Amino acid sequence: MDMNRAFFLKKEARKPEWIVIDATGQVLGRLATQIANRLRGKDKAYFTPHTDSGDYVVIINADKIVLTGNKWEDKTYDRYSGWIGGLKTLTARQLQEKRPDQIIELAVKRMLPKNILSRYILRKLRVYAGPEHPHFAQIAKEIASDAA
Repeated sequence: MDMNRAFFLKKEARKPEWIVIDATGQVLGRLATQIANRLRGKDKAYFTPHTDSGDYVVIINADKIVLTGNKWEDKTYDRYSGWIGGLKTLTARQLQEKRPDQIIELAVKRMLPKNILSRYILRKLRVYAGPEHPHFAQIAKEIASDAA
């Protein structure tokens, strides 16, 4: 290897895998950092920050995620329509009852860098509330809840 040349991963050279992670009993923040690192490709030796070198991640059992402390009642998710009085607030418990997959999606989205590449990285994340998912043809390996 020539020491005077930098390595940049080309789009044609990347080989993404499909990974299934079971979220049963896992803490939200710790799981989200693992997912974000896999989506970006930081677990690979050829990681390049400005390219998409990560894997596809499928999360199952998102409704069985764990929040520590009193976060089910204290943590809030806000959205604002832009109109006067248009601020809507949900607690983590209310959001889990409505859309349990969105808790993990928001946690991972907020851990990614705030740039254009993060939009493309988020497209590789699939979150499902139950144990069933339609990606059986693509799956390379599964990660159990205690191993991840």
